[in-house]
Amino acid sequence: MQILNILLSLIDMRSFSNLWYWIALAVTWSTASHWVLGVPFDMVLRARRRGGASAEALLDQTRISTERLLGIGREAGMVLAVVIPFVLSVLVVLGFGYDMEFAQALALILVPLAVVWLISLRAAARLAPVLAAAPRPEAVAEALTHHRFRIQLIGIAAITATAFWGMMQNLRLSSFGIH
Repeated sequence: MQILNILLSLIDMRSFSNLWYWIALAVTWSTASHWVLGVPFDMVLRARRRGGASAEALLDQTRISTERLLGIGREAGMVLAVVIPFVLSVLVVLGFGYDMEFAQALALILVPLAVVWLISLRAAARLAPVLAAAPRPEAVAEALTHHRFRIQLIGIAAITATAFWGMMQNLRLSSFGIH
């Protein structure tokens, strides 16, 4: 019985007071800003510094990732355009309309990630013609860097909003004596 209590305290549904939620939030945004259009950002930095084979590898990886993203958009776009907003709407209504903290926590991670996915799809569509022609590695690296910056801005806004909301929730619940 003691082990069950320990496990349940680790998987606490009160997300904003749970360390695991904040770790997951940090890992999510760290990963989102490292993998830009499916290309690891260290590859972009290496291509800029070294050029040559590293620059060619960057172009190849960007071409593969861009085609993959656009393929997902073409093949599953209609289904994703219905399912993703539905799931996010359910989370937002359950979380903020019915005050379910776990749904709030998921919504505060997934809604900004959906925005990142949309701008990534748009960036992939803009990069595809450039990659089909004779691309300059510097131009591709610059486009990926700009896209990463936009992702980081969204991440900063999402983390800040989540921190403030989580702090308000924790203060509100602690003032009621709920633990």
